[in-house]
Amino acid sequence: MLSVNTNAGALVALQNLNNTSQQLATAQDVVSTGLAIGSAKDNGAIWSIAQSERATVSSLDAVKSSLQTGQSIIDVANSAGTTVSNLLTQMSQKALAASDTSLDTASRNALNNDFIALRNQITSTVQNAGFNGVNLLNGSVTKITSLASAQGGSVLTTNAQNLTLGGGIVTLSATASIGTVALASAAITVVNLSLQNVDNALATLGTASSALDTHLNFVSNLQDTLTTGIGNLVNADLAKESATLQALQTKQQLGIQALSIANSASSALLGLFR
Repeated sequence: MLSVNTNAGALVALQNLNNTSQQLATAQDVVSTGLAIGSAKDNGAIWSIAQSERATVSSLDAVKSSLQTGQSIIDVANSAGTTVSNLLTQMSQKALAASDTSLDTASRNALNNDFIALRNQITSTVQNAGFNGVNLLNGSVTKITSLASAQGGSVLTTNAQNLTLGGGIVTLSATASIGTVALASAAITVVNLSLQNVDNALATLGTASSALDTHLNFVSNLQDTLTTGIGNLVNADLAKESATLQALQTKQQLGIQALSIANSASSALLGLFR
């Protein structure tokens, strides 16, 4: 039945055109963002999972920063500790030379002055072994902690190594000298023991640095894996979406033509009155 009041064909064509336009808008959004799930309305459950993992990935940046700071603190301490070890080696040589009973007074005094200068350099080195306000060698802290997880409940602990003179590692006193044969002979034992203790302390710091480096690599790999997993959940297949976009564009053009044809049907009624 033909009617000028109601054009059923045009209504159907318009509904189909509107539906195609909505699908086309969705496809264009997917292609432009590269996300099949860009918001909660697309898929609430998947979007929520992706957002949670994005938060974890972001938190791991803070973990990496904490680990890198810890590494820097330990590296500075290791560098200073190596200097202390070298200084103790030189002091051992000076003490051994000063223990020679055949030395004259001038030579002994020269060796003693060198020994004291090296001793003072240890103090200077230890006091300047800080990074970001943290010094593992001067006794100001007993340990440092670095974040190990995105939740903050796990940490990696690095114990400080106090290399100050007269401490438990460098047992050589801050007033030690080798001005006499007796003092030089005593200094040999103390310096050699201190040297052994310092080398052991450096080994401990090296192990801690290696642990931070290993965990830093793990965190970086974990972050990459999580990012890939998020992509698997929300990223669009752009090749497929591109084909869908072209199909919908064609379908839209056909819908416009169908609507035009349906709208022109009522004009056929005029022929009945000729």
